Amino acid sequence: MTVTFRVFKKASSNNKVTIYLGRRDFVDHVTGSDPVDGVLNVDREFLNDKKVVVQLVCSFRYGKEDEETMGLNFKKELTLGEMQLFPPTSSPPPTRLQERLVSKLGKNAFPFHLDFPVHSPTSVTLQPGLEDAGEPCGVEYFVRGMMVDEGEGTKKTCVNMVIRKIQYAPTRPGRQPSTTVRKDFMFSPGELELEGTLDRQLYHHGDDVKVSFVVRNNSSKTVKKINVSVVQCIDIAMFTGGHHTARITQMETTEGCPIGPGSTLQKELTLSPTSKAHIRTGVALDGRLKGDDTSLASSTLLADENNRDIFGLVISYAVKIKLFLGAIGGDLTAELPFVLMHPRPNLRKMIKADTLASVGSFNCSQDDPTMEDTLFSAKDMEMTNLTHRTTNKRD
Repeated sequence: MTVTFRVFKKASSNNKVTIYLGRRDFVDHVTGSDPVDGVLNVDREFLNDKKVVVQLVCSFRYGKEDEETMGLNFKKELTLGEMQLFPPTSSPPPTRLQERLVSKLGKNAFPFHLDFPVHSPTSVTLQPGLEDAGEPCGVEYFVRGMMVDEGEGTKKTCVNMVIRKIQYAPTRPGRQPSTTVRKDFMFSPGELELEGTLDRQLYHHGDDVKVSFVVRNNSSKTVKKINVSVVQCIDIAMFTGGHHTARITQMETTEGCPIGPGSTLQKELTLSPTSKAHIRTGVALDGRLKGDDTSLASSTLLADENNRDIFGLVISYAVKIKLFLGAIGGDLTAELPFVLMHPRPNLRKMIKADTLASVGSFNCSQDDPTMEDTLFSAKDMEMTNLTHRTTNKRD
């Protein structure tokens, strides 16, 4: 079967070191992640006695780059994996894609294999402001290939290729979210009751969220208006107390109000949490700031949310239903957590990077290798229990 296949390439500024990857999105299965398999091609004449290594690096920026002064740095880089390619050391057997690339590129190509740690975070980017300059905040991964000359003051020739670590929605959704909250008043008899329900727990990006709620006013107070919103909760796992909440979309209504003493109101509203119409500064995206397929960051699935080894950004979503009683009566809030993720693709229709066929001729792009990743095309390729983090209810 003849199909079109892409191989991603990134070269250093002097074209002495080049990285080849069959894909740039790697799936986190909660209990483990897809390995990073690729090939590093070096200039043999430039190699001499230099050492060649490849690293899997996680970059976590938690502050604005333009605010870094007096040596202050708001970015941390963690080397999650490293493999020495030259002088050669013991390495796992190459994949079929690596074998075809090595046979095509020659003896100057070295296959590598890197693994994500169990508790490594997914790729997340925070939407920067219009006046913000520099790198956006968030978690980013890249594969770094280096040629180190230790005899000349440790000179390095390196190249970085950005990759993403993503998660897909579970096949079995959880229970339908539902909650009931009540509020009594110190100097008034009776209580105000709010019961909220979502139509399901798991939503895919682009789906509408249907919110149903019932207000039973058994108090002497009056409900003046109702606000329903979808909020994104961002927990910074590396810092104590690091928490940020961004409102994605909201709907405020006075239909059926005021709800006087002894009255009951039953209502259903529909919200559309999408990034295209509701991108605000500080909202977490899926790691892509450019392109039409940019979406909100998916909910983070954790095997054990109480594990202290978790780092990075943990994303969760919730619907908040808020009743306003006026300046004296205060308000009453119900919170319904849900999961927002991309559906798992049909693997039978996808072309795996580890193909069984030979790699055809490569047609190099004329893009600047120091600025953007260039694509190589090839033909005659042959196809071959979860928990989510929720937030506490807040009035």
